[in-house]
Amino acid sequence: MDSRKSPTEWNSSQNPERGQPLLSLKLDPPEYSEAGLSPSHNFPSSSQQYRAPAVSGLQNVVTMQPTAEVFTPLANPLPDYLGYSIFTLLCCCMPLGSAALVYSLTTRDANMFGHQQIASRNSRMARIINHISVAVGLTFCLIFVGYIIFAVILAVRIHGLRP
Repeated sequence: MDSRKSPTEWNSSQNPERGQPLLSLKLDPPEYSEAGLSPSHNFPSSSQQYRAPAVSGLQNVVTMQPTAEVFTPLANPLPDYLGYSIFTLLCCCMPLGSAALVYSLTTRDANMFGHQQIASRNSRMARIINHISVAVGLTFCLIFVGYIIFAVILAVRIHGLRP
């Protein structure tokens, strides 16, 4: 397009890219039938029928009603292991516990919206991650206790202390 022309000149002239005239910005309003309006142009009385406006040209009018999705919760919701996830988050292994907590919350949402397959998958993952988190936490506890016992035995041998 020619950037030197103003937008009003673009509308009054031809489209520089295609060589076709642009559509006019002034359109006549659609004509309404007089059957639906009272002579005073107020609201029609209850005995008068409403009619659609008379459409000129090639315009189509489509009337659609919005659809509402209805979510029904599952009758037997799957376990979400939320308490177990909070326990593993605070007491066992924080990174794995937080991942299990996320899966637990998505299981709860899927149960609420009726998505059986998603709820099943997330419930299973939350349980697996919780079990792994408990195993990791117990392993670290056993390693820590073993280290303390080893340190006490080593201190007794080095210093020759006998209880």
